[in-house]
Amino acid sequence: MTHEAWTRIEIPGAKAFKSGKVRDVFDLGDCFLFIASDRISAFDCILPNGIPQKGQVLSTLSAWWFEQTKRIVPNHLLDTRTDDLPAPFRAHAARLAGRSMRVRKAEVLPIECIVRGYLIGSGWKEYQASRSIGGMPLRAGYRMAGRLDEPIFTPSSKAASGHDENISFDETARRVGKDLAAQLRDASLALYRHAAAYALDRGIIIADTKFEFGLADGRLTLVDEALTPDSSRFWPASDYRPGASPPSFDKQYVRDYLESLDWDKTPPAPPLPDEVVRRTREKYLEAFRRITGRELGAPGA
Repeated sequence: MTHEAWTRIEIPGAKAFKSGKVRDVFDLGDCFLFIASDRISAFDCILPNGIPQKGQVLSTLSAWWFEQTKRIVPNHLLDTRTDDLPAPFRAHAARLAGRSMRVRKAEVLPIECIVRGYLIGSGWKEYQASRSIGGMPLRAGYRMAGRLDEPIFTPSSKAASGHDENISFDETARRVGKDLAAQLRDASLALYRHAAAYALDRGIIIADTKFEFGLADGRLTLVDEALTPDSSRFWPASDYRPGASPPSFDKQYVRDYLESLDWDKTPPAPPLPDEVVRRTREKYLEAFRRITGRELGAPGA
């Protein structure tokens, strides 16, 4: 492997305003600078070793989707240039290329906007138990990984720590207001439908995905990342068979490996073997390649 994972974003002379599981956020005054590391998390734990180029895939693919969907809903992306970053970031421009973006400041809403097009994961488990998801009744007869008759909006709360909690649309409306809840639902479904159709033409099923929104100048704005292997389940259409969990181009591969261990899912997380790191990197790069039609780092990518 020719690339090393960059798991700690250290810019001498700059202190992160916020550090998340993957991204470090720096306050530039009139905007934020997002830098995506190569960290990977699973089961709410950051793993000790990262996935080389993962941060570049997340940032570059998000920027690509932001451009593709800006007519559906505005997003927070300003630019991805690194040649005119302020000091002290300018000295690290080459390393930041492809993994950083300047974004508008927004008041982030406390709702995870999840759209499901297929029954898998926690949605499948809930359906088996109650024939519903997030309190929404579904018809009988679905199989594991089955395609839903229509995509559904299943919001959850944003937890500062611990697990997010699935909530109903009515609870979403109580938390952010009825009109804003309807905007979140409609924008999320429109984004998913557009992206799912586009990706399917390129051999990828987007089984489900998660969006985050904020208010920028009072206007609903897509923030954080969009339609990446971290925030979505990507399945190869050629291998899709209802009734079984399909292979994926996302971090489900890492989750499956961790599930095979005698680990109770509390920190510290175990390190990933080199083979799992290598194959995960290949999956992220393949997702990028299929969706954009370009190699990571190629002009225009």
